[in-house]
Amino acid sequence: MAEAAEELPPGTLELLVLKVLQSGPMHGYAIVRTILARAGTELRIEEGTLYPALHRMERRGWIDSEWGLSESNRKAKYYSLTTAGRRELRARESAWRRVAGAVEQVLGGGRVERA
Repeated sequence: MAEAAEELPPGTLELLVLKVLQSGPMHGYAIVRTILARAGTELRIEEGTLYPALHRMERRGWIDSEWGLSESNRKAKYYSLTTAGRRELRARESAWRRVAGAVEQVLGGGRVERA
């Protein structure tokens, strides 16, 4: 039996959304599709988590939104990265890499420095 896709740790969805919006404005469905296309089957994004996250990020000034037409000619809200969002992306990406590197050292039996 194949393992189930992993739920995202808190704060990870915001990092992933900011990262995919770095390439340009997208509507919600395209954001999820892009994240899942890049991650393969390893991640799971619950339906009820994306839009609350987008609204939080908009309130914090990390993203802007405007209405437009989707590829299927339907009305859709498009989200784009702000200057504050670019700064937040850099900070979160840096923090993620530090933590992931530290976890990898522990999992891989990395060197332990003692004082």
